[in-house]
This record gives sequence, C-alpha cells and structure tokens, in this order.
Amino acid sequence: MQAEDIHYTYPDGTVGLNGASFRITHGESVALVGANGAGKSTLLLHLNGYLSATQGRVSIGDYPLTSKNMKIVRRSVGMVFQNPDDQLFMPTVFDDVAFGPLNLGLAEAEVELKVMQALETVGVPHLRQRPPYKLSGGEKRAVAIATVLAMSPDILVMDEPTASLDPKSRSRLIALLKTFHHTKIVATHDLDMAMDLCDRTIVLHQGKITADGPTLELFQDEDLLARSGLEKPLKMQGCTLCGPKQRADAPSDSKTGNGN
Repeated sequence: MQAEDIHYTYPDGTVGLNGASFRITHGESVALVGANGAGKSTLLLHLNGYLSATQGRVSIGDYPLTSKNMKIVRRSVGMVFQNPDDQLFMPTVFDDVAFGPLNLGLAEAEVELKVMQALETVGVPHLRQRPPYKLSGGEKRAVAIATVLAMSPDILVMDEPTASLDPKSRSRLIALLKTFHHTKIVATHDLDMAMDLCDRTIVLHQGKITADGPTLELFQDEDLLARSGLEKPLKMQGCTLCGPKQRADAPSDSKTGNGN
C-alpha cells in the first residue's frame, strides 16, 4: 500500500490532509496516532475509496485506487469503522457477517463456512442468531470485525478499535488482533494498545505526517508527542502516586535508630 502526497479538503473548506505520503509493506502492523482533528479518520477513509483525494494518489498493491479498481481494492482492504453500529444493520449477527460474502456471489455453503469461521475467530459464535442491537459494546465490536474477516482481506484497517470498550473487552480485542498476520493499520488514541500491537507508528498533526518510525522510539520522544497533542503511554509514565523509589542502599529508620 502506498499513499503519495495526499491532500483532501472537505466541502466546507476544512483541510483534512495536507500532503501525506507513506508506504506500508505486507505484514506490517502500523499505528496511526494524533490528536483529534489531526486527519487520522480522513486518511483511513482514503485507503478503500470512501473518500477521494483532492490531490495525490493511493495504490493498493498493483492497483491505483480508482473507480475502475474499487471492487478489487475493497476486497483487499477491510475497514472496521469507529462506531460498530455503522456496520451492523441486518436482523441477526449471522446476516450481518454473511452480507459481504453473499455480495461476492459465493455459494450458500461457502458463505456459512466463512461466517462461522469469522465468528469463531472473534470468539462469538454463540451470538449468530442475536439481533445486533441487543449486543454489548464489546460484542458489537467483535461482530463488526467478523464482518470484515469474512471477506478474507489482505489489509485490516481499524478506526479507534478500543473506543468505549471496558478493560476486559479491550484486552480480548488486542489478543485477537495479534492473531491477524496480514497487514494492520490502526488509527487510535490508545497509545498503550499501539505499543502492544504495532512495531511502527505514523504521527499525524494538522493533516501532515510529522513522524514515521519504530513505535517505542517515537513514544519516547516527549517533544514530538507534545507538539502532536499526545502524551506518553501510561505504561511509560510510571506511577505518579508512588513517588521516587527508595534507594536500595539507603539506611532504614530501624538501622539508624530513629524507628520506634
């Protein structure tokens, strides 16, 4: 996947992207981070043709992203939206997950196999006959991912996948995404998840890519994070309540005779 000098301006004149360029190779896990309004969602929506660049071009493998190639591209790039309700609209979970494969013209038996494989992968086969509106937030997220996995994409694109999830659901999601060995591109405010999941991070600020490199290295750059409206992941901040650790060689009160 390659983006070359992507610019995008919304109809109201708001600049969404201002010259973004990058290349992602097969099998990479890449986090896309930045403050609200940095352009993360706008960039993701260019990767499968939901938005078309005002200037520049996107290519998926050997295919430039054009109206002629849109069907091929969308089979290769699976998009999981920030709000699962944007993807779940059928009467049952099974129907939602089957929607994509059916539209590819697959036989009924093959569709059922793909649906159950996808639901097994995300750990919710028991929900197959449940109406989506009766699911919890974590269950909706899992089913939304299953709708994409059933299409067997080469590239999984996700917008804020841990938003609104409780800690247990978040941990399950991260464990699930670690099992997807194709290309992953994840836009997120959750820098701890980015550390767990992605070896590479792209930082966006005001529609421009301001950094692109190893995740751990970028997250140690406090000046870069501050300029981008970000803070270090919690696991890199230490415990602010504990204070400085006592030196191992410092004498205790009992040794100095001051303890009673």
